[in-house]
Amino acid sequence: MLRRPKILAALAAVALPAALVGVSLGGPPAQAAPPDAASAFSQAAAKYGVPESVLLAVSYAESRWDDHAGAPSTTGGYGPMHLTALGDSEVEDLSGKQKVATAESLQTLQKASDLTGIDESALRKDVTANINGGAAVLASYQKSLGLPVGAETSPAQWYGAVASYAEAPDKVGAGGFADDVYSILAKGAARTTNTGQQIVMPALAVTPDKSQLSKLSLPAGVQPSTSDVECPPTLGCEWLPAPYSEFGDGDYGNHDLANRPKTGKIDYIIIHDTEGTWQGVLNLVQDPTYVSWQYTMRSSDGHVWQHVKAKDVAWHAGNWYVNMHSIGIEHEGFAAQGATWYTESLYRNSAKLVRYLAVKNNIPLDRAHIIGHDQVPGTVPSTVRGMHWDPGPYWDWEHYMDLIGAPIWGKSVLPVKPGSIVTIKPGFAGNVQVVNSCDTPGTPCKPQATNFIYLRQAANDNAPLVKDLGLHPDGSNGTTEVSDMGSRAAAGSEYVVAQRDGDWVAVWYLGALAWFKSPASAPDAFAKPGLVVKPKAGLTSVPVYGRAYPEQSAYPAGIPYQTVTPLQYSIGEGQAYPVGDLNIETDYYRAVTFAGEPPADHVQVLGKDKYYQIWFGHRMAYVRAADVDVRPAV
Repeated sequence: MLRRPKILAALAAVALPAALVGVSLGGPPAQAAPPDAASAFSQAAAKYGVPESVLLAVSYAESRWDDHAGAPSTTGGYGPMHLTALGDSEVEDLSGKQKVATAESLQTLQKASDLTGIDESALRKDVTANINGGAAVLASYQKSLGLPVGAETSPAQWYGAVASYAEAPDKVGAGGFADDVYSILAKGAARTTNTGQQIVMPALAVTPDKSQLSKLSLPAGVQPSTSDVECPPTLGCEWLPAPYSEFGDGDYGNHDLANRPKTGKIDYIIIHDTEGTWQGVLNLVQDPTYVSWQYTMRSSDGHVWQHVKAKDVAWHAGNWYVNMHSIGIEHEGFAAQGATWYTESLYRNSAKLVRYLAVKNNIPLDRAHIIGHDQVPGTVPSTVRGMHWDPGPYWDWEHYMDLIGAPIWGKSVLPVKPGSIVTIKPGFAGNVQVVNSCDTPGTPCKPQATNFIYLRQAANDNAPLVKDLGLHPDGSNGTTEVSDMGSRAAAGSEYVVAQRDGDWVAVWYLGALAWFKSPASAPDAFAKPGLVVKPKAGLTSVPVYGRAYPEQSAYPAGIPYQTVTPLQYSIGEGQAYPVGDLNIETDYYRAVTFAGEPPADHVQVLGKDKYYQIWFGHRMAYVRAADVDVRPAV
């Protein structure tokens, strides 16, 4: 999420909306059961001559078989087959390569209507009609390539048609989509959709005829071999550099030259959303007076631009220590709107990029290191309230980590009891929590799947939400405002159990108890092995920090000491918190002047006062090793 701060200055605090009174935290009203989607796929495949496995895999790659309640995606795509319909004004808003494909391919809803005779309104809203429309369009692409049609044909012979269905502006994008579809087909899939439909697609490994891609009337696209990007070859990323330049009064922008990992390890990949559309965001990152990040991803097709090399330090996290040790990826979208912008193409390409970067930079593939901007801590007490909350409550962390190849822990192999570490995994599609003020202050947001559970002050559905003194300095209770993260436990976050009362579990959270319901029949939390930190014997309170800066004696002459300031939270005697990382650097990268290449006056100050990264409330935090003991969880 973007903000223009005073360069390298502390973030200003921003007020959160007031608590809402009398808000029900129940789910949305029950709806009538939809038609049998699994049968609809089978019947549509037979009717239009498409192998059922191909039809299922294409739909899964487009929507994971969800219908999004008839709402369109950012590219005007509807239903499980993502049939698209952009109006003239929307087409005009597109630019660059995407316009090349728009005239026909971004109008598949009308094409489906022409082929099937089904009204466009039904294709938007009716699952069975939508699946039939998608099958008809897929078959039409196969015929246009002069290839055989029939439900009995080999899935290997549908690569070109599947690539065409991508609606991509070039062959790189089209081939990437087709490769995803055939990868899904090889692994198989099974899930319950947002409408409660259970669909199973058995694994079927085939070798597709990729030579069919040459038959598509599309430009070649960006060729990775000639590109200056740090990116997986299959993504066809583009290099759009952020400027490193002076702009008067001794100020400069919009990032710092470095030589990471020699000038600081890269420990984190931070997931942001842009809070703006991609073209405007690309304009901003080219402004030297603005901030920067390493990558931008487009919502409609997951296209990627790189702006800052991984070795350099971008200004994106609102925390200089985290900037020093992270790579930032901006995803086109709005946190309060969620699924409309967070498309399957965006998730898939982002996951490919993150896995590539993690492997290349030795970053652990877990939720302590692949983090949201909403997990970045404030630097000092005054900045905590102004920290960002993107990608927000509607980012599907469980699906995302599955795509990365590092699923969130969800195994019932250990008992959930006091002293154990638990990982939050509430599911996504069926986890619809009440959230407010997405569009209009004080009004409920449109119900959609969320990635979190609410935390309460007692083991009672009517108990108030827990407090966060950083977000609510007046001591008021947490709220259901979309921007108020203070009472949420998001998917993948970890806590130490303090108490158990029937179906209710209490964990240590921001120095106090926080309760949530997790019945054995439908658990939201799963116990796992791991390490915890506890205050050393004799200490009644241990401070927590938003950065791991060196001790004063570590600074050489000429580099001012960066004060080590605790946050407004603390860890009390008897409390415990999970370890996120024991091997972080205690350092400060001094980079406050414009410098040529290499940056001779940029210096990494290394300290000896060791810190640990811990899970602490809804964000990560740091504790001094001298203050705590590290022990295995119970």
